[in-house]
Amino acid sequence: MLKTRVITALVLMALLLPSLFYSSQATWALLVAGFIGIAAWEWGALLGWSLIGRVVLGLVTGLLCVFLSIADPNAIGAGEAFVPANPWVFLAYGISAAFWCLVMPFWLKNKWPLQGIGGVLIGAVVLLPTWLAMVQLRGLGAGALLGIFAVVWMADIAAYFSGKAFGKHKLAPSISPGKTREGAIGACVGVVVYGVVVRLVFGLDLMPWWLWIAALIGVTVISIVGDLYESLLKRKAGIKDSSNVLPGHGGVLDRIDSLTSTLPVVALVWLLLAYR
Repeated sequence: MLKTRVITALVLMALLLPSLFYSSQATWALLVAGFIGIAAWEWGALLGWSLIGRVVLGLVTGLLCVFLSIADPNAIGAGEAFVPANPWVFLAYGISAAFWCLVMPFWLKNKWPLQGIGGVLIGAVVLLPTWLAMVQLRGLGAGALLGIFAVVWMADIAAYFSGKAFGKHKLAPSISPGKTREGAIGACVGVVVYGVVVRLVFGLDLMPWWLWIAALIGVTVISIVGDLYESLLKRKAGIKDSSNVLPGHGGVLDRIDSLTSTLPVVALVWLLLAYR
């Protein structure tokens, strides 16, 4: 299993890095649209849909992203303008941020089911802003987006090792028994250390130090929430992985669960700072 995971990870990086650094913004937007289309196909499994329904959901979601890329490229950062003022972009991020920061604590506490048209709408709230953020944040530079990805990866890695070493108290035993409070604290510490190093090395001065630290901790907490949410949905659906399209890793949703909660919030903060 470990060998399979490593091989899959290497293949993914071999595909991701050239696309991230060398493709045009328009091409990147279309590539991410396909990626999100697969995630939507997996979302259909969480809804308990048949294969045909899942395929339709994936195609419609991917094509919607393609349509937005073509219809208004500047508004999503796929054209020349990477800091759009289009109101629907702010609305999309605002709805996403409200969902993750305000609704999700109650959802995790009450373990609400995901079903019907409401489940489709929630899928749109989860996936479409993620696609939008992956396109817009790449407009800051491929290195910037990779750095944001690394925040989530660092949180996962630090949580794993600190949980293994010190984990005694379960974080959410009825949702994800393997996660511990010590792991969550370790994730915050790891991300803060990463963020401090990045700020010093690259001379970032986007906000005061205290706010920078608070933002790093906030992003880490939101990434953990995204991870817990997908774990809850899979538990409700009675499945271990969202799919098996990534051998050893499960599905696309399993790889981007933390990014779906993190990227839209980061993009919203970026836009607010750009227009302050």
